[in-house]
Amino acid sequence: MTEAHALLALTEAMAEWANVVEKFLNNILSPKESHQEQLLGAMRYASLEGGKRLRPFLTLESAKLFKAPEKYALRVGTAIELIHCYSLIHDDLPAMDDDDLRRGRPSCHVAFDEATAILAGDALQVLAFEILCDPETHPDANIRVELIKGLAVASGGLGMVGGQMIDLVSENSDVDLKTITKMQTLKTGALISFSCEAGAILGKASNEEKEVLLKYAQDIGLAFQIADDLLDVLGTKEVTGKSTNKDGAAGKATFVSLLGVSEAQKRAESLTGQAIRRLDMFGDKAAHLKAIADFVVKRRA
Repeated sequence: MTEAHALLALTEAMAEWANVVEKFLNNILSPKESHQEQLLGAMRYASLEGGKRLRPFLTLESAKLFKAPEKYALRVGTAIELIHCYSLIHDDLPAMDDDDLRRGRPSCHVAFDEATAILAGDALQVLAFEILCDPETHPDANIRVELIKGLAVASGGLGMVGGQMIDLVSENSDVDLKTITKMQTLKTGALISFSCEAGAILGKASNEEKEVLLKYAQDIGLAFQIADDLLDVLGTKEVTGKSTNKDGAAGKATFVSLLGVSEAQKRAESLTGQAIRRLDMFGDKAAHLKAIADFVVKRRA
């Protein structure tokens, strides 16, 4: 299969899975008596009709390697996506990145208000763990506990939240490439890594297989962030759906500011190649995962 055909097959598969995830999200975020109307509206606004659903797709494709049921991958992938959506709400707040645009429309705190946005993020985070602890996610309680612990670590102080803290304290400071790499490995990479790990957990993969997937995910996580840094410099608001040139204005050090555009592009391509080679042990079963490695650095939004 040529690179172009692989990318087309990936795009179609991602779109199909995104529709499945969208329907599931719409169902779990449907009006219920216990939901306050404005809160639910903000939760739905921040979660539906947008995004590539990359993380749920990584969970699906990783689970497929070990023949884990798709219905389990859907629930786990959606839980991860809810954590991602909550993080975007909070990232956009004035106290954080102070961004008024997300996915081509007003950020949640602009569309509603700051207090509602904070509570919507909180509620999406809790909902993710509610899904994971449900027996429908997996009949084995030990598997559910492992998933809950993994997502908690990936999204907490030792993962995504910790990376965001490094990001905030690094503004207008001289930081080196090692610090930027650590920050992005946590802020962006931790949740991407767990998306792959979750599929391996569902499939009861061996430790060696898990390790291979984790290293692959770490590579594409960094490549994804470098691509984001490049889009902030080279992209447009109309294409990316969010404000550009924000990092430089905020005094943030990025892969691009430290390496330059050309070297950053080379670093992303190197990580992509490395990620693809790591999957050799899985053969053709990892075709979509290999294509994703290429997709993350060539995307335009």
